[in-house]
Amino acid sequence: MKGVMIQGTASDVGKSLVVTALCRLFALEDVKVAPFKSQNMSNNSYVTADGKEIGRAQGIQAEAAKIEASVWMNPILLKPRSDMQSEVVLLGKAVQTLSGKGYRAHFYDEGLKVIKEALHKLEANFDVLVIEGAGSPAEINLKERELVNMKVAELADVPVILVADIDRGGVFANVVGTLELLDPDERKRVKGIFINKFRGDMSLFEDGAKWLEERTGVPVLGVLPYVHDHMIDGEDSLSIQTNRKGNGDIDIAVIHLPFISNYSDIEPFYDEEDVSIRFIKNPSQFGQPDAVIIPGTKSTIHDLSYIIESGLAMRLNDYVKKGGRIVGLCGGYQMLGQEIVDVAGSDTGIVGNRLKGLQLIPSTTVFTAEKKTVRFNGRYAPSVQVSGNRPIAGYEIHLGVTEPIENGSPFLILDDGKEEGYYGHEGKIIGTYVHHLFHNDEFRNYWLNRIREEKQLPTKEVVYRQDLKEEKYDELSLTLKQHMDWERVKEIVHSWGT
Repeated sequence: MKGVMIQGTASDVGKSLVVTALCRLFALEDVKVAPFKSQNMSNNSYVTADGKEIGRAQGIQAEAAKIEASVWMNPILLKPRSDMQSEVVLLGKAVQTLSGKGYRAHFYDEGLKVIKEALHKLEANFDVLVIEGAGSPAEINLKERELVNMKVAELADVPVILVADIDRGGVFANVVGTLELLDPDERKRVKGIFINKFRGDMSLFEDGAKWLEERTGVPVLGVLPYVHDHMIDGEDSLSIQTNRKGNGDIDIAVIHLPFISNYSDIEPFYDEEDVSIRFIKNPSQFGQPDAVIIPGTKSTIHDLSYIIESGLAMRLNDYVKKGGRIVGLCGGYQMLGQEIVDVAGSDTGIVGNRLKGLQLIPSTTVFTAEKKTVRFNGRYAPSVQVSGNRPIAGYEIHLGVTEPIENGSPFLILDDGKEEGYYGHEGKIIGTYVHHLFHNDEFRNYWLNRIREEKQLPTKEVVYRQDLKEEKYDELSLTLKQHMDWERVKEIVHSWGT
């Protein structure tokens, strides 16, 4: 198998971004390339064309590689549901919920089998694989039964490039310490080092690169810059931009739920110059926002309990009474209703558990055992006066069915004619299951312009973010290419094992 594995000295060092760039660089040279991550732990999901669920990072990487994403690119997805348990998504379908200990004890052999199958499928259809690790390969307590770092490099029989983050400090200790903790056979696979997230004059690191090469015997293949505004969705909670004030005149508060998921729903606002995003966790941080967003969650009832117990529920109700604007996305939509009933125990593990909602929209949500994962296409309901002719697109990933208690105003109309979501108070309260609502550029512009008009700010033209995406993939990859030895990277890929 031809390929390379990108491993890191820690989480959030930039592995996903580097893999995305390498996928696009190979694709630009007409190489049939695919991303792969054996096991992903993230509540940020991506729905494939056939309605399967994988980690968002691998979906983005597939887009960069100019191919359609499939479950074989991320056969195992772990979605944390509490501090102790995660939902196991196997080949795109949720199969069970396990503790970390239970997962390691009972799932290892099955996981190993499906990873081998996935590698075999991808090898048959692609010329090069760019494989992503997770966290660090030097976690001694986890190495014996790990399924995502050096074990995968061994199964695929590919070389490894180690990525270290200089922005957080300690880069020399991180690189040397990681290599020292690897077994001799593992260390032999490491054929290069990327120093990532460098700010300033790169010539100042020349002596550092030389020292690392002399100390470790591994070449530094690139000192990669800190890339701002790359528009590549984050993978896990460490990558959330929790505060982006800037000079934004529009203040949007996002409830930072303990089990927040699919927070990539918020990322389009970072490209709106007059918008500031704040993630808030308690009433003291609430302030006087122009709008509030309750995002998705991996455990609606747990996070709704958090909102109630923290006092945020009371603030949200007062805010709405005073004419505030609020959007609930997926789990956030469920919270806005009158009541949530966990009939099957699929959300909390407690059959029949029920909890009053925020009482802001006339609906009830019932959790059943079946999970819905599907791409969404539809149009706006007549009461939603969005200009432009683009249909609305996104995806749904959720347990539970939300039904209106009384006839009200739907937000969207599905292609099959069914009504979806809630649109009330002249658009000041919106609830929907559709993830990536604000990635629909015309709707985001419509929603923001209504806020601008209320604040007597000038309205703005649509920022067509979706149309910029392909340009951003090219821009990211070519920027990183300028700062790495690309020819040597390709030589490592193609000469390995020969």
